[in-house]
Amino acid sequence: MIVAGSGPRAVVTTASYEARLFGVGSGMPASQARRRCPQAIVIPPDSAAYRETSRAVMGVIGNHIERVEQLGIDEAFLDLEGFHSPKAAMRRLVADIYAQTSMRASVGIGPNRLVAKVASDAEKPNGFVVLTAAQARRRFADCAVSIVPGIGPRTSEQLGEMGISSLAQLSAADAAPLVARFGPGRGPALIALASFDASAEVMTDREAVSESRETTFDQDISSGEQLEVELTRLAAELADALQRSGRSGRTIRIKVRLDDWTTVTRARTLERSTSDFELIAEVAIGLLREYGPQRPVRLVGVGVAGFKSARQAAQLELELGAPAA
Repeated sequence: MIVAGSGPRAVVTTASYEARLFGVGSGMPASQARRRCPQAIVIPPDSAAYRETSRAVMGVIGNHIERVEQLGIDEAFLDLEGFHSPKAAMRRLVADIYAQTSMRASVGIGPNRLVAKVASDAEKPNGFVVLTAAQARRRFADCAVSIVPGIGPRTSEQLGEMGISSLAQLSAADAAPLVARFGPGRGPALIALASFDASAEVMTDREAVSESRETTFDQDISSGEQLEVELTRLAAELADALQRSGRSGRTIRIKVRLDDWTTVTRARTLERSTSDFELIAEVAIGLLREYGPQRPVRLVGVGVAGFKSARQAAQLELELGAPAA
């Protein structure tokens, strides 16, 4: 099964593990995925259903575990400190998730976030992997550096140019060349990642700091007027979502991807936070006009960043509501 849209520029949202055996992966053009796996059933994404299922799963998790840090729609870090038998606790949780939602879950247990994350990915689907940091170093020693979160394609490429392709090579690397290439902070941090040295803290008060909406056109758009119509539509969707969630931000930004895949962003920071549709649309269109794309556009997006935290919002409410001295 492949989850993807039907337009000529649709990309794969995700795919079943059976389809992945044919080389189908997230972000791949849907047309390419169909060629690789023509027997696959293709279904359109259903974001509303995903959000509803995510809330149900996270609700079950919250009933079992007190400290939970949700990452995106389908992943979370759980603090198991204090549990007499963490493995038994997670077995019960996985069974309860399936009983209440019919969803399977993969689990990774480790002494820190990095070990837990890589372990949870190691034996999907339905994996259950428990590792110490030393065991993780041994198990993944020959794996590509890219399996570790925080080492993306560009960094992997740069490390490869230095003759470093595996986690074992990176963990044993001399820090000096890495510092020269990546800087005094990033260089040693890469060695730490390869050694599975990371924080164990679960941040239960993580808050989103931005939200955006974007669309990829079936055909490139050259008309500035048509681009403004699309930006206005996206601004309306974004403002509605912000108002429903009670969020607002000071920075409004746009994203424009040209037909040659050049991607440009522009942003403006306001004096006050906003979730107002008209203001978001006005600023976004102004940024688009200032940029003035000189080539046809394949994607456009609008976002709001710099959200006030719940604590800041409460403090501001107190200050605004306080009687004059």
